[in-house]
Amino acid sequence: MSRVLHENLSLKPYNTFGVDVKARLFAEARDDAGVREAIDLAAQRGLPLLVIGGGSNLLLTRDVEALVLRMASRGIRILADDGVTVLLEAEAGEPWHPLVLWSLEQGLGGLENLSLIPGTVGAAPMQNIGAYGVELKDVFAGLTALDRQTGELREFDLDECQFAYRDSLFKREAGRWLILRVRFKLSRSPLLHLDYGPVRQRLQDEGIGSPSPSDVSRAICAIRSEKLPDPALLGNAGSFFKNPLVDAELAQRLRGEYPDLVAYPQADGQVKLAAGWLIERAGWKGFRDGDAGVHRLQALVLVNYGAATGHQLHGLAQRIQADIVAKFGVALEMEPNLI
Repeated sequence: MSRVLHENLSLKPYNTFGVDVKARLFAEARDDAGVREAIDLAAQRGLPLLVIGGGSNLLLTRDVEALVLRMASRGIRILADDGVTVLLEAEAGEPWHPLVLWSLEQGLGGLENLSLIPGTVGAAPMQNIGAYGVELKDVFAGLTALDRQTGELREFDLDECQFAYRDSLFKREAGRWLILRVRFKLSRSPLLHLDYGPVRQRLQDEGIGSPSPSDVSRAICAIRSEKLPDPALLGNAGSFFKNPLVDAELAQRLRGEYPDLVAYPQADGQVKLAAGWLIERAGWKGFRDGDAGVHRLQALVLVNYGAATGHQLHGLAQRIQADIVAKFGVALEMEPNLI
């Protein structure tokens, strides 16, 4: 942990919504010892411990009466390489997109579809981040976490993480596990995933017939940049709502009413609907109430135009949720963690 311990520090620079609330105490951990020191200090002060990475999956609605610990550990290393498969390990504080770019520079495929996702390595397993047909679980090889209840280190394999759509054991047992390092299984002969969304079309438009992982990454970065606002310029947390899973009967009924419904049948018989389509069809795209709004180009993204509070953004989210239930009979679930 950084020896500098801040009191009543504004968290505005540490959450991508740019919400201005204060942390009772704030520190950074650059190694395992720093993490343990912060846990002990929080206990001594009688405060909860709130661990954050890039702050890209948070909606802060009030001052945080906790010791807020920002994971700042850095390091990327190759643990094994047989010429075909490579085992890569990264520290929890590593920014996610630079890790993707580093892996591509080494000639490694697997992370390209996850390009330009904000946040850090340690936060990625919490949500089982995913984009354009690939989820973290598809390249996951293990992680090391600290059990905050016992102080012991534990290694997790794929099954033990219980990954699901934007979900994991670590999200369901929030407050117990603190992820320190994550390992990935990457390939020097990658199998590209091009059939989700406009990725293949983008590559064809650019005249790329046999794309490399780097080509796929560049295409996805371009697509995301056109649709999603840069948090450095306009406060947001990326996709605010999960794509809802509904039963086939409801999906069929909705398609009867809305032939252009965007839906993806799932292996278990359920159907995944595009939350962005539902929100846009309900008329919320581009909506603004004070400084809280819905992005004009992507209805799935709530934005802070400057001085919106977390309470105002949460209120807008609740209004959208209620309207989608009323219009479509579909419940939307927020992706960001609400504090």
